[in-house]
Amino acid sequence: MINVTQTYLPPLEEYVEQLKKIWTSGQVTNNGPLVKELELSLKEYLGVKHLFLTANGTIALQIALRAAGVSKKVITTPFSYVATTGALLWEHCTPKFTDINAQDYCIDPELIEAAIDEDTEAILAVHVYGYACDVEAIERIAKHYRLKVIYDSAHAMGCMLNDKPLASFGDISVLSFHATKLFHTVEGGALVTDDDEIARKIGLYRAFGHMGEEYFSLGINAKNSELHAAMGLCLLPRINEFIQHRKALVINYDQLLQDCNVTRPRAMARNLTYNYAYYPVIFGSEAHLLACQQALQAKNIYPRRYFYPSLNLLPYHHGETCPIAEDVSSRVLCLPLSHQITSDIQEQIITIIMGCTIQ
Repeated sequence: MINVTQTYLPPLEEYVEQLKKIWTSGQVTNNGPLVKELELSLKEYLGVKHLFLTANGTIALQIALRAAGVSKKVITTPFSYVATTGALLWEHCTPKFTDINAQDYCIDPELIEAAIDEDTEAILAVHVYGYACDVEAIERIAKHYRLKVIYDSAHAMGCMLNDKPLASFGDISVLSFHATKLFHTVEGGALVTDDDEIARKIGLYRAFGHMGEEYFSLGINAKNSELHAAMGLCLLPRINEFIQHRKALVINYDQLLQDCNVTRPRAMARNLTYNYAYYPVIFGSEAHLLACQQALQAKNIYPRRYFYPSLNLLPYHHGETCPIAEDVSSRVLCLPLSHQITSDIQEQIITIIMGCTIQ
């Protein structure tokens, strides 16, 4: 079976070496030494002041909204994984969807300003597939209207913009370390900020609102464990290796797809160092996508419709019409991309796609 991604597991002996430290310390959770070590390593890697490891990326988004003092209307994108909108709704915020641009599928900053009203408190933007949002335009708008900026950077680990980690922009940036990601801790995520007061709140909210024996505020359990941190410590030194392998696969896909009737997103941001986390292709029609998806699945190859449906069309929250996002989401399919994929597998995938016809 060839899935859209495959979880990378390090050599077992390396993971066991980390586990031995846990057996020695006797501490498996509650901000243990491996969690602290991974947080420090990630802070150094990302060049940020504060970083908090969390149980997953979704709870990190929820805490980000709380720590930023956001409770009303938030301008956001309809083209993302469902957790982006789900976190807003779970925190009783009101998503205000604005459409995406037709190049890299990130939120279109030209549409943000027109959507701002007196209840708007923040912008929640997504670096889709690791492509950078127009961070300069978003920052300019946010400063003018005194809005908070939160970036869903779930896809952006390893990306650089102007020699600065993409996950270091905004008031808060949220990362996902789920097992499907380029870098993972099996389950996990992180909150990143350079703001001392926001960091203080995150530290409280992540651990029931208390430090030591005393309770200071409302909080939730968003901590991660030593066993998860152990996985992260094994994988972080390999991240550049992962990126280079995926880059070679992307170059090969690009060559193989030259004669296929599909298009690809195009990075708008200049000076972006990409992480090659996903390989999305856009078909000419949804019917063509579905035909290719069915043909691939018949050969035990499972691409994924990242992202479908457009989030403004969710059955439990209908938002504003976003024609570009709605159109792209109906025609986009991410092809398999991981350490598991070889050039032979890529050739098989493209041969199947090229042989598909619409009935």
